[in-house]
Amino acid sequence: MRRVDASLIERNRKVRTVLAAILAANWAVALAKVAFGWRSNSAAVTADGLHSFIDGGSNVLGLVAMSVASRPADEDHPYGHGKFEALASLGIGAMVGIGMLELGRMAFDSLMHDRHPQVTPLMAGVMGITLLVNLAVTTLERRQGEKLKSPLLLADARHTLSDVAVTLAVLASLGLVWLGYPKADGLVTLGVMVVVARVGWGIVKQAVGILSDTARLDPVKVEQLTRSVPGVLSCRDVRSRGMEGTVYVDLKIEVDPQLTTARAHELADAVEAHLQAEFPEVVDVVVHVEPARVPTALPHAPRR
Repeated sequence: MRRVDASLIERNRKVRTVLAAILAANWAVALAKVAFGWRSNSAAVTADGLHSFIDGGSNVLGLVAMSVASRPADEDHPYGHGKFEALASLGIGAMVGIGMLELGRMAFDSLMHDRHPQVTPLMAGVMGITLLVNLAVTTLERRQGEKLKSPLLLADARHTLSDVAVTLAVLASLGLVWLGYPKADGLVTLGVMVVVARVGWGIVKQAVGILSDTARLDPVKVEQLTRSVPGVLSCRDVRSRGMEGTVYVDLKIEVDPQLTTARAHELADAVEAHLQAEFPEVVDVVVHVEPARVPTALPHAPRR
């Protein structure tokens, strides 16, 4: 049986609201970085701005995905549309990969063609302000992602956190260029590319885990909890899947073969209630009830 979560619609609405707010912040930051990067001929600053634009693009992708993921279950999608959220996370990972390639191109161009930025106090100030904005954004998004149990928000928060590391590196490169080390711009851009690649891998790994139905609950613990229900003689073949906030479980239990159908059904209900009380993220439990195996006595050998 399936437990109807009345707060799911409200949760999805809150996720969309967070994404919309983060989108506005990311694109404001991106515009500032790209404008000053192009103006000063800094590959590192421009690369950082491109990274922020990717953040904004991932927010747009997330908003589109959440509009689909929030739809209720239907005939074609009896388990709901929640995996569209994981698909959006996978799309974010792909966008990160594209951005990584562009960063590599810009770093190579800066190092090979001897193009160096013009560092000004205004540029450093703008980068410092964008750093504070990124810190606020990633903190808010991570907290909301944990609160709402949203893999999309958590993936996007990790992506935005990489922006913080990137901006710190860019500020360091600007300082080195100002001190007389012009190639620091291209070298830092290469470092930014490595950071972005690591973030992209983490996002893709999480999304693939959801889409490939990675086990969500410890089967041993589920078996122990199930066997603690009075009347359940054994439990086996425990399987779980889904996302962090919506987990589906199916398992088999063995009961007294003499039980009535009504009593066996009551036991299945008790198992479901017990698991959902222990694991609030479980929304559906399918319990297969089977009669306990009774050992067959060996026939006595005839006396001589």
